[in-house]
Amino acid sequence: MRGAREHNLKDVTVTLPRDVMVVVTGLSGSGKSSLAFDTIYAEGQRRYVESLSAYARQFLGQMDKPDVDHIDGLSP
Repeated sequence: MRGAREHNLKDVTVTLPRDVMVVVTGLSGSGKSSLAFDTIYAEGQRRYVESLSAYARQFLGQMDKPDVDHIDGLSP
């Protein structure tokens, strides 16, 4: 992931390994939840919804793309 700017993230770039458990730690207010939920999870959820049929998507609200330059290797 490159250039994450959700909430208090300031142009964060990280590389996370696949198929292993990753733990995000840090001080209060350092952006852990913004990274995990508002960026990575939100983009995965958005990609999953995009993979559904147009009929199924009509019942779901439009999902905004997280404020990030690039996310690669994320499964829907």
